[in-house]
Amino acid sequence: MKYFIKTIYLVLLIATILSTNFKSFAKDISFKYSQDDISNYFSGIVSLSQNDPTGSFNYLSKIQSLKKKHSNYSTQFIRSLVLLEKFDEAFAFSKEIWSEDEFFFEADLLLGLQSYLKQDYKNAKKYFKRLNQISRNNVLFGDFFGNILLSWTAATENNQEASFEFLDEVPKRFKNLKLIQNSFLHCYFDIPKTEITFEKIIKKRDYSFIRYNFFLANYLISKKENLAAEILIRDVKNSNDSNLLIKQTLDFIERGKNKKITNFFDCKKPEDSIAEIFYVLANMYSTQQDFLMSNFYLKISLLLNSNFIPNKILLAENYFYQKKFENSKKVYKSIKRIGPVYSWFASRSIAIILAASGNKKDSISYLEKQFSKLSNLNFEHYYELANFYKDNEYYEESIKYYSLALENIKQGHRLIPKILDRRGTSYERNGNWEKAENDLLKSLKLLPDQPYVLNYLAYSWIEKKINIDEALEMLKEAARLKENDGYIIDSLGWAYYARKNYIEAEKFLQKAVELKPLDPIINDHYADSLWMLKKNIQATYVWRRVLTLDNTEQETKEKIKKKLIFGITNNL
Repeated sequence: MKYFIKTIYLVLLIATILSTNFKSFAKDISFKYSQDDISNYFSGIVSLSQNDPTGSFNYLSKIQSLKKKHSNYSTQFIRSLVLLEKFDEAFAFSKEIWSEDEFFFEADLLLGLQSYLKQDYKNAKKYFKRLNQISRNNVLFGDFFGNILLSWTAATENNQEASFEFLDEVPKRFKNLKLIQNSFLHCYFDIPKTEITFEKIIKKRDYSFIRYNFFLANYLISKKENLAAEILIRDVKNSNDSNLLIKQTLDFIERGKNKKITNFFDCKKPEDSIAEIFYVLANMYSTQQDFLMSNFYLKISLLLNSNFIPNKILLAENYFYQKKFENSKKVYKSIKRIGPVYSWFASRSIAIILAASGNKKDSISYLEKQFSKLSNLNFEHYYELANFYKDNEYYEESIKYYSLALENIKQGHRLIPKILDRRGTSYERNGNWEKAENDLLKSLKLLPDQPYVLNYLAYSWIEKKINIDEALEMLKEAARLKENDGYIIDSLGWAYYARKNYIEAEKFLQKAVELKPLDPIINDHYADSLWMLKKNIQATYVWRRVLTLDNTEQETKEKIKKKLIFGITNNL
């Protein structure tokens, strides 16, 4: 709905602009443009804002007369070219619009990279120095890009001292990126403390640096310290089963394919280390849901190091969130060739895309077919297939594969409580409460501090009107572990409601509504507590509001309609 409203707004905005004489558009220059020019300009801008670089390119390429007269046009056109991987055209366009008197971030960046790749280090330094200047398109990265790239240019020229001096000039707010690049410089110059610099990154707790265990292992393998690399990756994998790069690296090591690891990245190639800068920034923009800029930096990263194919997963994910499902599937298919870990992950991701496209049966059929092709099955394969079944409400099938996962997992493995939790909730959804309760209790016995498992079990007890006192204590503990989780606060309030302590119930349910204002069930619970406190007008207001929420199910609506007529005639 929000996307639809945004689209309508943009269409109306463009229509309004196009209905004028376009005097404001040309007021800074002595040229006037036709209605087609203005239409193409705004259509190109809107296309890019809607993550359609092909459409943007098609529109903007028709009006290249703007390139030296309108900086925003040039910015958007360069971005379109990079997103479409038309790098030769992007380099040529950047050269045409470049001016000694104006700092143009995208143009200087691309021309600097082009010069660097052509080993024209004199010109590369000229462009990179300009990147340190704050300009309209370089508000966030003053003194960052320029100094990092100058550092690597100095390193390539074998000027170790200058390379570290430029790195020191990078502002402190980029301290983590400085640490990463410091390690890569140590590796490039083969400085004895290289291993220590990587360990400093990995041990940091203010951000997830699991990925950099791969780079340390890569370095160890390059130094023929294969056993040390294996021990490192095995330990990391045992403590974190979800990182694909680590899992695939271990698979390569176990199959004696260390060459595949060093093919991804070589610290002796400066462009590989530079590529990592752009990959990190692409990740940053992706977490902010700015998929256009994420893909912009990611495409540059892949230009610099096309061998690091695992990085394409970010591109596939960005396409998925942009609802460009065919593009996403194409990328996932391309990463299947990396190795068995990535192949199985890609298969699951393609199945998710099929389900998101409305083809749930096709998605199940596709994944079952891919599963049948797997060799050397382990508990992770069973667990991941079970998760897919569960997420698509195939609870009986999910129970089967969770059970197989539990049969094949090592005793004492840290994932056992999680598998029991997920099998338990599948049992509950499938109508087998006795087995569900048993699994959830087992999960909590193995790992007591699981707020969501505590919440699920306790709330289920309340709904079944059993173990109310115990449920209340469990929910207090869950709320302590997750202080601002709206669902857990709602359950705690509902437990007080079940105890007929309506004053405490209202307090917590009101907080839950503040945390989750659009959740129909939470609002309904809150209205119930208001009614029981004789605050009938407020309760009626909240119930009527629930009826207007987009995600209120029909069953809930029917119950609320009866409450609006009769009030609460029976309660827990």
